[in-house]
Amino acid sequence: MVVNGKPPSKRLMKRVSADLHDFMKFPDVETEVPDQRLRGFFRGNVRSFLTKHGRYPAPCSLFPHLMIWQVLLRIGDLVDDKDGSSPAVVTLDVIEEDVTKSRSIYCDQCRVIGWSNHPVCGKRYHFIIQRDSNSIDGNPRSCTRCGYLLQVSDYRCKSCEYAATSDDIDLWLRQRIEDTTHLLHGVVHMNGYGHLLRVNGKEGGSKFLSGCDIMNFWDRLCNTLGVRKISVMDISKKYGLDYRILHAVTNGHPWYGDWGFEFGAGSFALTLDAYKQAIDTLSNMQLSHFFEARGPRTKLQDVINFYQSLSEYKLSTLKDLFVFLMKLIPEAHKSSNFGIRKLDSGSLAICPWTRNDIERVEQSIIKVLLAVGSSCWVSWRALKGTLHKVASAELIDHCLRELGGKSVPSGTVISRCNASTNSMEYRLDSSKSIAGYGGSAILSCNRPSEFHLLQDLKFLYDSLLNPHTMVNYRSTAARELLVNAAMKLLDCKQFVKEYKFVHGAGGDGSVLRFLVNLELSDQPKDFTFPPPELVILPPNATLADFKIEAAKAFQEVYVLFKRLVVDGVVGFGKFVEDRQAKLLFGLDAAIDVRGRCLGIYGMERFKMERGIDNWTVICACGAKDDDGERMMACDSCGTWQHTRCAGIDDLDDVPESVICASCSDGHVTVRRRNARLKVAATEAMGLQRKKEDARNQAKYARFELQMLFTCTQKHLQVY
Repeated sequence: MVVNGKPPSKRLMKRVSADLHDFMKFPDVETEVPDQRLRGFFRGNVRSFLTKHGRYPAPCSLFPHLMIWQVLLRIGDLVDDKDGSSPAVVTLDVIEEDVTKSRSIYCDQCRVIGWSNHPVCGKRYHFIIQRDSNSIDGNPRSCTRCGYLLQVSDYRCKSCEYAATSDDIDLWLRQRIEDTTHLLHGVVHMNGYGHLLRVNGKEGGSKFLSGCDIMNFWDRLCNTLGVRKISVMDISKKYGLDYRILHAVTNGHPWYGDWGFEFGAGSFALTLDAYKQAIDTLSNMQLSHFFEARGPRTKLQDVINFYQSLSEYKLSTLKDLFVFLMKLIPEAHKSSNFGIRKLDSGSLAICPWTRNDIERVEQSIIKVLLAVGSSCWVSWRALKGTLHKVASAELIDHCLRELGGKSVPSGTVISRCNASTNSMEYRLDSSKSIAGYGGSAILSCNRPSEFHLLQDLKFLYDSLLNPHTMVNYRSTAARELLVNAAMKLLDCKQFVKEYKFVHGAGGDGSVLRFLVNLELSDQPKDFTFPPPELVILPPNATLADFKIEAAKAFQEVYVLFKRLVVDGVVGFGKFVEDRQAKLLFGLDAAIDVRGRCLGIYGMERFKMERGIDNWTVICACGAKDDDGERMMACDSCGTWQHTRCAGIDDLDDVPESVICASCSDGHVTVRRRNARLKVAATEAMGLQRKKEDARNQAKYARFELQMLFTCTQKHLQVY
């Protein structure tokens, strides 16, 4: 082997990167599955996808329950360095996990979203894009004893000779898979139900990809692979704020709703109607409520008035205010604070005032600034107060918005945003340094800076949307309504997108497509049957072929059904096995089959995703199942309830002894009954003592009488 030591040429690297699929367009459903009649469910599509696009590295003996594929993708025409020789490439890791050999059999996300009754799938697939664009198996691991960096395949440390145990490897692998810095992490079970665990855009550390780019890729991938439902726990942040409440107020749905995610499950027994009502309450709250109190003006009122004056449209509700503010932030980020922009002539065409009206007001403003002098700043409010008799407030606001940086014969109008007073200020600069731009040149300082906008956004969020820091104002009832609505939006984190299954794709007769529902005759009545599975057959398939393929579909997906036998079709009685299936069911139909599982002894742990534990939730909020919120169990009856519903703050520790309300009432009743019994016993004992005393006194009286009678008889005998 001859090595010349020369690095690969730029032409070669560009040619290799050109062979990669574009991340912004890959995968394409029409290209991946051109014949929609053959498009199946996830279990078959994921194999075809990995066979076509995945690169399977050499298997590692340290991960016997994992198979890792890599899919390399280029990011458009972007490059990763200044000279343009290295294209921007990301690596999609697809990890196939054998659940039967894994230490994490059950899925916490399924339990929270309401899929805990699904049987445990035999495999689950992780889709991961790491922050540093490396692969999972390409990251070095550190020795548990000395910390020396090792390759993943190194079983023994080269420094201290320490041999890694299976626990060490499993812990390292779990940390790598569950790393919170991944740009993308999604997991899909073999039955097509999955969870989007993590999306990190540019605010989360991505160099090239935004959150929208990653979500678009994930949505295309799910469509291509034929997943059924994907859940997501919305804990997204934007500018350091809870984005699920901010986006819901401005758009009427969470950020994930832009890709079709809808309300899935609410914590604390919240429903879809309660969620929608909370959005309407916050979005439609009138800003006038915050100006009802008499007294000195507050900072909140100043900030609201400031943005009302900046907007060309009337801001009357919370939604209007935050929509306008969220629009200004990206505009301020794109343009420099003192960049030059040309006046849009089209804005004058749609202006409701004539050019003469605008020029008349501008001349009045210039006269005020000339009278004040070039060394003094004049606030927006002061100029409006001075000119309130000259024109309407709307016309004055319009002129002030376009005034900053405008050149006039007396100089140039300079504007700034005063962060301490939350107001735009103006002064007239007589220098000619920027006068050469002419009357149509406007400095972009008519808007506050990005930093100022972000500060105001956080202040308004804390004052108006955050239920824990919401300001007090005159209408107590309105404030309480807002706090409750904001709390409901924060408590609704679980959202689900259902990918629709296309019926009738086999209507031309080239293939038979049957959606099979399974009923088990050897399971108790409370057993939850699995979701239906798709079976694709050739047009000449018989009933025997259908029964075999139907059983095979469920055997491939679920561990519990490894020895499933399909006995018959519900509602069709007994037919000859060699009869054609299309004559019985048609070309595309939903069919119920009845079967039984053979040899499931010892397989009870794979019966449900919730595990073998049987918990009971009885909470004051109405919750009946685990919703992911912090709970505590009663020491007496074992039922679970939310700590928050029991009056325990999320930051406080759970008491060592917990007794639920029912058991507490029962204990009180028992104590009262015991007290009554004790009193009754005491009274009975007292009465018994009195009776005994009376009997003793009577007995003593009889004894005295007898003694007196005996003495009398002896005395008479003497005489």
